[in-house]
Amino acid sequence: MKKTEFNPGGKNPDIEINKPAGGKFWMQPEFSIWLYIILFLSFFYLWQGFAQVSQEEMPYSEFLAHVENHEVAEATVTDKLISGVLTLNDKKTGKPRHFYTVPLWNNDLAENLEKNGVKYTVRKGNNWLSTFIFSWVLPFALLFFVWQWMLKKMGPGQNFLNIGKNRVHIHAEADLKVTFADVAGAEEAKQELKEIIEFLKEPERIKSLGGRMPKGVLLAGQPGTGKTLMARAVAGEAKVPFFSISGSEFIEMFVGVGAARVRELFVQARGKAPCIIFIDELDAIGGARGIGPAMGGHDEREQTLNQLLTEMDGFDTSTGVVVMAATNRPEILDKALLRAGRFDRQIIVDKPDLGARVAILKLHTKGMKIAPDVDLRVVAQRTPGFVGADLENIANEAAIGAVREKREQITMPDFESAIDRIIAGPEKKHRVLNGPEKNRVAYHESGHTLVAKSLPTAEPVHKVSIIPRGVAALGYTLQLPVTEKFLSTKIELKEQLAILLGGRTAEELIFGDVSSGAQNDLERATEIAHNMVCRLGMSDKLGPLTYGKEQRLMYLGVSGREERNFSEETARLIDEEIKKLVEEGHERAREILTAKRRALDALAAALEKKEVLDGDEVDRVIGEVK
Repeated sequence: MKKTEFNPGGKNPDIEINKPAGGKFWMQPEFSIWLYIILFLSFFYLWQGFAQVSQEEMPYSEFLAHVENHEVAEATVTDKLISGVLTLNDKKTGKPRHFYTVPLWNNDLAENLEKNGVKYTVRKGNNWLSTFIFSWVLPFALLFFVWQWMLKKMGPGQNFLNIGKNRVHIHAEADLKVTFADVAGAEEAKQELKEIIEFLKEPERIKSLGGRMPKGVLLAGQPGTGKTLMARAVAGEAKVPFFSISGSEFIEMFVGVGAARVRELFVQARGKAPCIIFIDELDAIGGARGIGPAMGGHDEREQTLNQLLTEMDGFDTSTGVVVMAATNRPEILDKALLRAGRFDRQIIVDKPDLGARVAILKLHTKGMKIAPDVDLRVVAQRTPGFVGADLENIANEAAIGAVREKREQITMPDFESAIDRIIAGPEKKHRVLNGPEKNRVAYHESGHTLVAKSLPTAEPVHKVSIIPRGVAALGYTLQLPVTEKFLSTKIELKEQLAILLGGRTAEELIFGDVSSGAQNDLERATEIAHNMVCRLGMSDKLGPLTYGKEQRLMYLGVSGREERNFSEETARLIDEEIKKLVEEGHERAREILTAKRRALDALAAALEKKEVLDGDEVDRVIGEVK
């Protein structure tokens, strides 16, 4: 499926962020009684400390001397303490001196000490319990409650008491309702997995021949192809316990927790054998070691991976424990994981072909009220490259559309609208194009359409629209393949360049100027020309060679950086050949549109009037032009 869009510079002036009055976001705080208790205790504890620091300790004999000299302004007497203020000012601060002293209530002893000129101080006996509580227990209790409150706000389950607890989800045999009947398509992958089921049911068959069952099975494929569903179907068919955990759930902030969880997982699995251990998103812990910020450091992720490698080496296949894993980035996995004896079998779960898409659509629409006019094969033909999750989403969006239109059944227009919504985005009905802009977009899309209809290898035009959709697309031309294709010839790629440049060329012919709407078309045309020259050896000057080595940024799992393995002179020739291919496509589009100017005008007028034309209407408009 090919889609050309009118996208003016990738900008969307209609996206706004709604804020409350005043331009500030505000959230109602949640009431927590524990928070107020903690704050109260903290202030009380600090006040007690400040209260003691603000008073100086005074010997009792000195206090008696101040009393005799009438230098005590006021005093508070308790059974254990006397505190007050002197009439004398402090020499440093100039403020009245505050004091406290412990009295000696034995008058005879006090008189005897005074008579002999002894300066004495009375001390309170230390209360070790109160000192221990206020100096040690209370501060640590405050820290404990604050930490618990913070972890609670971070999310459920974040508690230091269960930080090392394994988060594996164990499904018993009776809980597994998914079988291969619930998995449509991927027949080759299902056939390989059926052997695993036979080994789990009858392990003696392989043992009798002196072999062993595979220790691990790795399901690799793009997101949404059904890897997790297939693993659950294996457990459901084999009727064995299913241990499921995500790779990210092994990793914690404390080093060693992930490795402990791996050990606990395998201990539990051996106790439930025969069973299946399923690790989803294996790349979270199985990435190549020595790559990333740690640069070879022995961090938590590497310890978890090392423990997983050890466990897979250590367990005996005769116990009936099979490790299954799924990833959509197999290229970044550590090589030690993929060697024989660990993940022995690597199964690619590819995108479904036409027949598989029909089967998947039938599966997802089994419980829906479908109108007689719905042809699921046509829907499947309109969705090449879609995975199972996308097809499920289309069926659901069609049902939502039928509800929105208050229909009793889901009709073919509902499916058409759902596909358009997923491919090009939702309609922007509030975005109204002014007259000149609408006319330009109509000619732009008509240029794509007319060039596509004029080239022999081009795929049929299914629909043309100038209704704004998605983030910035003001229109699009949709082509559908007649059959599933896996190869493209040099002639087909050159004609694709002409189709992509047809919209911009139509603007040049009609308006004598170009707009920013061809940005996406130019990017795709340049990419195709670059691949033809540097990857596919389709340049006459440079010959059947590849230039530049694509490198993957292993830690991020994305591609885009290219290692140059050619000279500056070759780089100049590459630029010339890419430019030549694009210019040839532009010239071919110009020739077609110049020769069929009347058809271009008629098609643009019909598109501007109706806004959406299907393939039959396009043929009728072009056929009426003499």
